Amino acid sequence: MAYHSFLLEPISCHAWNKDRTQIALCPNNHDVHIYKKDGTKWTKIHELKEHNGQVTGIDWAPDSNRIVTCGADRNAYVWTLKEGSWKPTLVILRINRAARCVKWSPKENKFAVGSGSRLISICYFEQENDWWVCKHIKKPIRSTILSLDWHPNNVLLAAGSCDFKCRVFSAYIKEVEEKPSPTPWGSKMPFGEVLFESGGSGAASQTSGGGGGWVHSVCFSNSGNRLAWTSHDSTVSVAEGGKTSTVSSLSSETLPLLCVTFITENSLVAAGHDCYPMLFVYDNAKGSLTFGGKLDVPKQAAQKGISARERFQNLDRRASETQSTDKDLNTLHKNSISQISVLEGGRSQCSRFCTTGMDGGMGIWDVKSLESAVKALKIV
Repeated sequence: MAYHSFLLEPISCHAWNKDRTQIALCPNNHDVHIYKKDGTKWTKIHELKEHNGQVTGIDWAPDSNRIVTCGADRNAYVWTLKEGSWKPTLVILRINRAARCVKWSPKENKFAVGSGSRLISICYFEQENDWWVCKHIKKPIRSTILSLDWHPNNVLLAAGSCDFKCRVFSAYIKEVEEKPSPTPWGSKMPFGEVLFESGGSGAASQTSGGGGGWVHSVCFSNSGNRLAWTSHDSTVSVAEGGKTSTVSSLSSETLPLLCVTFITENSLVAAGHDCYPMLFVYDNAKGSLTFGGKLDVPKQAAQKGISARERFQNLDRRASETQSTDKDLNTLHKNSISQISVLEGGRSQCSRFCTTGMDGGMGIWDVKSLESAVKALKIV
C-alpha cells in the first residue's frame, strides 16, 4: 500500500492516462489538476480551467489521449493536448440540470454523460460539421444519473440513478458504428432500448431484486457478462446476463458504498463511507455473493507488543482530545473513498488499483501484497 496526499480539499473525481504516469483530478472546485509522477513525488504540470461550476466527472481516453470533463455548469468539454497545453472543445449537452458523471466508450468514438435532467447524453463527433453532437436516452429514467459504465462491446451502457434503479441501455449510434452482435443482455439493440432493469417488472430481460437506495456506482466485468452495482442501503449486487438475468445481492454491515469495480471475473472491490476497500466474491456455480474481507490492514496490528496499561492510557489520551485527529481512524484513508480505478492488469486480473477520497489523498493497493498481508484473504 502506498498513500499520497495531494491536497487539503476532497478529491471529487479522478482519471489516469494510459501509462499511469499522470493523473487528472478535481480538488472539489471548478478546475482539473494534472499531476505527473516524478520518482516518488507527484508534480502538478497542468490546470484545466474552463468550467464555471464544480467539476463532477473526468475520463481520460487511453489511445486518443483526450480528456473529457463534465460539471455542475451543465457543460462537457473535450480536452486535446496541443503544443504542450490542453485545448478545450465545448460539447452542448442540452440539459437543464448539473452533469454528474462522464465515461468514454471503449473505442473512444463516443462518450456518455449522466445528469440531473433525468437523462443520459450520448455524444459523438460529427465529421461534416466538425463538432460534437448528442442524442438523449430518457425513458424510463425518473431521477438523477449518478454513475455510468460501458460494456466492452462499445454499445451497451450501464447506468445507476437516484430512482433506486440500475439499468442497461443500448447506446447504438448507427452514424459511427456497425450493427452490434447479440450479447447475453439481448440481441435487438435500437438506441435507448432497456435491456436490463433492477427491481423492475414487465419489460424484456428485467428482473427483481438488487437492493434499494441511490445506485452510487456500476461496473461491468471484463467479459461484459456480469454487472455489479452498489446502493445507498449498503447493498452490493451482481447481475448475470442471460434469459433470466439473475441478481445476487448482499446487504453488508457497513456504511454506504460509493464505488465498485471488478478485479477478476469473480471478485469485486467496493469502498465508501467506511474509508477502506472491501472484497466481495461472486460464486458462479451457486449464483451467490459473499463478503471476502476488509482490504486495509489496521495500524493497530503494530501495537501488539504494548501493555494493557499503555493501551488504556492511549485510549484515555485520545478521548480527552477536544478535536478529532488522524488517530481516530486506523485506515489508510481518513475520510470516505469516492472512487476506485484499476491501475494494472485490467478487470480480468487486476494487480494494482487506486482509490481517492474526501481526505484529498490517493491510495495505491497491490493485490498480491494484500493477499499475503490479510489473513484468510483469497482473491479468485
